[in-house]
Order: sequence, then structure tokens, then C-alpha cells
Amino acid sequence: MTNYKSSPAGAPVYWRVEGSLLDLTTVRPVAFFTWNAQTFLERWVRRGLVFLMAVLRPFLYAANRVLATRIVHTVLRGVSRDRLDLLGEEYFKYKLQPNLKADGVRQLEALINSGADVVLVSQSLDHVMRPLARHLGVRWLVVNRLEFRDGIATGRLLEPIIRPRGLFARITGAGPDGTRSAEQLASDLDLGSPETLNSAIQSAEREAPKHFVPIVHFDGDGATSPLSVRAALAGKNVMLIGVTGFIGKVWLVNTLTDLPEIGRIYLLIRRQKSNPAAQRFEKLVETSPVFDPLFKRYGMDLARFLGERVEIIEGDVTELGLGLAPETSEVLREKLDLIINSSGLTDFNPDLRDALTTNVNAVSNILDFVRQSDHAGLLHLSTCYVAGARDGRVSETLRPNYTPAGVASFDAEKECESLHAFVEHAERLAVSPEVTKELCQQALQKEHAAKDLSGVALDNQIRKNRIRWLRNYLIEAGTKRANELGWPNTYTFTKSLAESLICKNGDGLPIAVVRPSIVETSLKKPFLGWNEGINTSASLSYLLGTYFRQLPTNGRKRLDITPVDSVCCGMTLIAAAIVERRNRRVYQLATSVTNPCDMRRSIELTSLAHRKYYRAQEGLEYWLRLRFDAIPVSKERYDRMSAPAQKAIIQSIQRIMAPLQLRKPPLARAERSLEKVEKLIGLFEPFILHNEHDFIADNVEKLSYALVPAEKDDFGYDTRSIDWWEYWIYVHIPALRKWTYPLIEGRPLEARPARSFQLTPAFPTNGETVKTGTNGATWRYS
Repeated sequence: MTNYKSSPAGAPVYWRVEGSLLDLTTVRPVAFFTWNAQTFLERWVRRGLVFLMAVLRPFLYAANRVLATRIVHTVLRGVSRDRLDLLGEEYFKYKLQPNLKADGVRQLEALINSGADVVLVSQSLDHVMRPLARHLGVRWLVVNRLEFRDGIATGRLLEPIIRPRGLFARITGAGPDGTRSAEQLASDLDLGSPETLNSAIQSAEREAPKHFVPIVHFDGDGATSPLSVRAALAGKNVMLIGVTGFIGKVWLVNTLTDLPEIGRIYLLIRRQKSNPAAQRFEKLVETSPVFDPLFKRYGMDLARFLGERVEIIEGDVTELGLGLAPETSEVLREKLDLIINSSGLTDFNPDLRDALTTNVNAVSNILDFVRQSDHAGLLHLSTCYVAGARDGRVSETLRPNYTPAGVASFDAEKECESLHAFVEHAERLAVSPEVTKELCQQALQKEHAAKDLSGVALDNQIRKNRIRWLRNYLIEAGTKRANELGWPNTYTFTKSLAESLICKNGDGLPIAVVRPSIVETSLKKPFLGWNEGINTSASLSYLLGTYFRQLPTNGRKRLDITPVDSVCCGMTLIAAAIVERRNRRVYQLATSVTNPCDMRRSIELTSLAHRKYYRAQEGLEYWLRLRFDAIPVSKERYDRMSAPAQKAIIQSIQRIMAPLQLRKPPLARAERSLEKVEKLIGLFEPFILHNEHDFIADNVEKLSYALVPAEKDDFGYDTRSIDWWEYWIYVHIPALRKWTYPLIEGRPLEARPARSFQLTPAFPTNGETVKTGTNGATWRYS
């Protein structure tokens, strides 16, 4: 967003909008705003007030035009700035723009092209006039402005009040020339003097948040000394674990784009059955849009570029020694300056075996590797939500044997041993005679699709049932244990266990634990609007774009979202600090303190983003969805009036219709849909309803503050200046609609031009000499 100066540099040229460009009255946009309020009841109450205003308007304007203008705008009390901004754009696009007067537009454009600093003057609100000014290329406005408190309109207009034109203005001021002298306008608007008019000039750009916080160091640790990312990481060798993940891919591409000085980046990739690591990376480069900027920049030369900087290592962090061949392991222990571990299992409630192996055991293996290395440091990616079930500010500290429930006797290492022992017990239980008998009965049930089984077929069905039983048993056990200790799910539980192990076993090692919050759509890099997979906000935001209206949440709770490129920028800063041995132990990459956005606002912004999309479509379905705005409600109201109550009604109807013995109950599909909604809401309740977390992110801001000025644009960490209105409506929800919603609906993503990328010869397996890039292997790109 462009930031203009607070007032024109030269003498302003005032242009009155009403008459020259538009036949506009104050009541019309106000009526449009009120008719599109958030809730059904609110709409009708405000519509009644607008109707009353329309009846009284002639008498009010005849008595006092300034007072009448104030009274008309009181009906907007309680409407959010976010809603007014979007509705103002909508009103201009669909109501005003088609009715602009061509002669007036031509004269105004000629005046702008002459170099004049034009100021549009209107009795309407800035929410309506800003889109008009943007359309015409005007920088400055004198308009009416509402007062807001915490983003909600009070219904009071700020001084000065721009009153409507007089009774005969339609006759005397109806020509295409809207220029007015400052003296004439000051007199028409009853402002007293041209100086008052000049002081009312404001920028036509929407004001974006910019919070500057001074950094003061009291601990005397020398953190204020300048930091150069380029100097710190020049020639350094880094191993990235987890390049196939959302964050890993973005960090790799951004680093290759912005930091060509870096040495070699080793990518540790696990082999998948017959699919070797090199082929997995080839497929990644071929298919992922993340690599589009590199293809665009290097074209046919991309093979050489990657060959000089990237090396694929086949291994597995869940195995001792990272699954590396001895020769490869020895070379890496000597060469590596830094290991970045962005791997992990992010399913909320996975099989306990998978969670322990990927989120806990892998970290122990990486720690052992770092301890045996010559000089390598470790950047370990965790999550802010290891804080668990607690409220208040969450500091950047690493606590050994931490539990949100405050269990004094808790020991992380003993807990890991106990969980592994429980897994072994569950595996023995799954093959016990009691469970086998139960699984056999399930296989022989009449309603089973493969009834009357016997022999080998029965054994196969029992085997499948056993696998399912064991998985469900361990999922439930992991979730139950996590809840007992104060974590909402197995994911945060195992991530916290890994942090405790790092705290206990990582003493003396150059390690930084990095805790991102909810990682979402990119703002700039690798390009505007990149997202991937069905992540935390995608399912909920999709649900809010349907006829689902009531989301159980705490409106004050802050939804902590951080763009993925901001997370990757923070990781690069922290990587430089680790290499220079000036890092802190924990870094949180979050926005709930630096630039908070609460759940009330998040829900409304999501609804507004959906509204913007549906407004541009045609058809009854879109017209109906346009009128279903989601609202935050209490858990009690949700249970009483939303999905649980609707499911109960459907189940009652199903019971009444049961004697009819219909082959396909007519409401079965609706019941299944409501069950899915209930499960989804239950899964995300800890993040939208409970636990009012405020995650402090001071340490990364201190690093960003210490950056040398020449590198602040490329590597500076700045979440304070994010405009959530613009991010949500124009970046995040459109990105989800493009990259994620098709996956939820079972549709393919939009077709992309085919491209191929191949490494030849194929990378050797562990135990063979590793050859890449200029060491022997060649890269082919077409």
C-alpha cells in the first residue's frame, strides 16, 4: 500500500463530487450499509431507523443541515470499520461507478493530468469516497468520518462535518465542473475559514496499522550489535529436514532467491518405498507452485543453479544416526554449520505410535547427531501451542518437564518411556484372544458388507479390523493422556515432550527452539497468496462460507495467525544468530501481542471475504449465501440453536420414520454432514473458544531491530504492519479458495502448464559416495 504525505505539497484544487460526478445524497449509502448489517435482526432494526430518517429527513435538513447529517449517521453505531470499508467498495463498484457522469470525469482527469493536487470534497463517508478516489487517481479527500472505538463505529461524526449542499444546489451546481475555491467551499460548508478546510484534508489511501515499538536491552548481552544475515550465512552449509512440508519448501525457495551467498543446502529426504529421495525432490520441483519464481528467474539455467547450491541426502530422522550411511554421516558432521528441523507430524490427534516416532524420537536422534558434530547448531521448529490449556501471556522460555496442568512429578523422559511401553502393551492386546474374538464377531455381523466370511477371507477381514482397532485405540489413548496433562491434542503434547528433551539434553549446544503460531498464506514470498493443504483455518473458513452461521467462540480471544513468509524470514534471522552464537533459547513467531486480531474480527473478516466473492457471482445459490454472515456465539447458544440441535431434530425425525423401513433414509446425508460439523468444531474449540493465549514475540523483533539497514527489506521481520482487513479479504481467503477449498470439495486444483525437472544420474543410496552438482551428477531441466 502506498503511503502518501499527510497533505498536498502544493496548493490544493478542491473538487465537489456532488453534482459534477454524482447525484448523491447522504441517506443512500447509509441505507446500503444498514441493509447489509451482520445479523438478521440487526438488519431489520436498522432498516426501520433508516425508513424513519427518510421520513424526517426533509424537516431535519431544513432546520439544520449539520445536525441532520449527524443524526442520519447515528444508525451506523455498532457497525465495524471492516464492514463499512468493504461495503463502501461494494457500493461504489455496483451503485456509483455505473452512474458516474462522463463529462465530469473527463474534466477531472484533465485537471489531474495537468499536475494539480486535486482534493475531492463530499458529504458522504470516507468508506465510499476512497474507492472513488482510487478509481479516478485522486490522492486527497475532504469527507465525513465516523468515530471508531476498538474498530466499532460509535455513530458520532468527527469534526469537521461536511454538510449537504443547499436547497437549490441541484440547479446551481449541476455542471460537470466541480472545482471550487477554498473560500467558496469554506463558506458553503460553514467551516469559518479556508485554513479549517485545509486542515480537514486526509489521504485517500486506507490507513494501515503501523505500530512502532522501541527496543531497549537491559541485560547487557550485546544483542544490539549489528547483525548481517548475508555475512553470517555466507558460505555456510545448512541441512534442511522437512523440505516437503509447507514451511520447508517456502524457506528453501526464499533462501535460494534472497541469499545466493549461502554455501550448500543439504536436503534430508526420506525414501518412500520404491520412490527414492532424489525422485521425490524432482517431483516437488516439477509440481509445486512454490518453485515458480525460480523457474521464472533462471529458466533453462535453473539446473545449474540448483546443482551448485542444493544436495539431496537420503535418510530418515526417525532412525538412529538419521538413517545415514557412515561415510555420509561423517562428511556431514564435519561440514554442517546448521541443521534446520522443520519436520513433524501436524495431525492434531494421530496414531500415538506415529506421533512419538516423528515428533519425539526424531528430535532425540537429531540432538545426538548435533552433539557428535564438529560445530553444527540446531534450529528446531515447534509450535506456540505447546503452552496448552492456560490463559494470559506466554513467554519465550523453555521449561523442563512442563505440563499445562502443573503436574509436579512429571518427567518428560519417563513419560516417553511410559508411552512406548503403553504402545507395546496395546500391540500385545490387539492380538489377544479377547480382542480377536471381538474382531471376529465384527467381521461376521449381518450388516457387514462381506457377511458369511470364512477361511482366508475371514482371516483377512479380522486382520484389517485389528489394524483399525489398534489405530483407534492408540489415537484415543494419546488424546486422553494429552488432555489429562493439559494439552488439547496429541500434536501439542508430543511437541512439548520434544521441547523438554531439548531443554534437558541440549545444554551447551547452539540450539534455538522456534515456535510459530498458526502458519498461513504468504504476503510476499515466494509470491502473494501461496497456501497449501487443509490447514488450521481452511476448514473453519470454508464452513463459514456455507449456510453455517453460528460459531462457538470467545469473541475476545485472539486468533494468532502468521504469514508463512514472515515465519521463514524469522527462521533465517534466527539461523544467522545461531551461526554467530548470539541466539536466545526460544523464539516465538506470533502476532497476538504485536498485531492482535480477535475471533470476533476474524469471523467477520472471513464472512466479508466470502461476501466479496459471492457478490461477483451470478445465481440463486450465491445470492442466498451472500446473506448468511457467520457470527460468534456462546457454546450454550451453539448447542441450543446450531449443529447439535439440528442433528437432534433430524435424529428424532429418523426415529419416527424408522417403522417405514426405507432403504435410504432421506435425512441420513444431512445427519452425516452435521456430525462432521460437530467433530470439526470440537477439534478446533481449544483454538477458537478456550485458552486466551497472548504469545510474546520479543526475541525475533530484537534480531530484526539489530539488522544492518541494507538488509531490512529482505530479511526484516515485521508483523506489526500487517493490515488484517486487506490480508483476509484480498490475500488469505482468495488463496484458500484457489489452493485449498477444491481439496475440501474433492475437486482438482486448476490446471497448470506441464513442466519437467530431473536429476541425472539418480542420487545414490546410503553407503555410496554422495555426488551432486559440480561434484559429478548433472541436472536436466526442460
